[in-house]
Amino acid sequence: MRFAIAFPLRALLCALLLAPIGPHAETDKRDFSQAERLLFMTPQLKGLQAPMLLRYTFGKTGTFEQNFDDSVTVALSAKADGRCCDAKGVFLSDARKVQVPDVPAAEGNPVILYFLEHDVREMKRLTRGSDYHFRKRIRMAIYQAADVRDVSLRYQGRTVKGKEIAFSPFLDDPNRPKYERFAKKSYRFTLSDAVPGGVYGIRTSTPGESAAAQPLLVEELLIDGAKAPAR
Repeated sequence: MRFAIAFPLRALLCALLLAPIGPHAETDKRDFSQAERLLFMTPQLKGLQAPMLLRYTFGKTGTFEQNFDDSVTVALSAKADGRCCDAKGVFLSDARKVQVPDVPAAEGNPVILYFLEHDVREMKRLTRGSDYHFRKRIRMAIYQAADVRDVSLRYQGRTVKGKEIAFSPFLDDPNRPKYERFAKKSYRFTLSDAVPGGVYGIRTSTPGESAAAQPLLVEELLIDGAKAPAR
């Protein structure tokens, strides 16, 4: 396991996201999909110089609830041996703030799991469903049904290469009738080695009830840049 989460709830999330699923789950621990390897097994923080503050914008839009704009940061500090990185996250602010754990000796960018933790909590709040169930559906979709493609992205005025990972974890969920309004929710992760921390953006979108309707809910995190943290 490339990076661990310290809290019991986060440990469960990490276990669900990283434990193999499928016919070879018990016999072949190397049985990971391309999407899993890109999201959870890539050392996205490798080569960064600490201290550094990764900054992201976060926006919520749609017709279902009040819209807002906020921010997310991941502060990177040098480990005891001087290399990068120990990570400390701040996910949203004020009443929306999600308490996320520090991640010592991080290799992957914890903003991915921070976003997913927030997303699972929101799904539970909106549907009164099981957070365990939503985590499992997301994990299964990343393993079984994620589409990975090459993309071109704009970052700080230039075009960079990246990978897009897209999936819709609830379309074939047997429990779909319990939360039908959110069953068509889609997830899109955009990664690039050309941006600090490797994560260009994460977007979830729940369409409206008709093709012409505005989206019900959209949440999007986008890289805003990186800088040395204020002292």
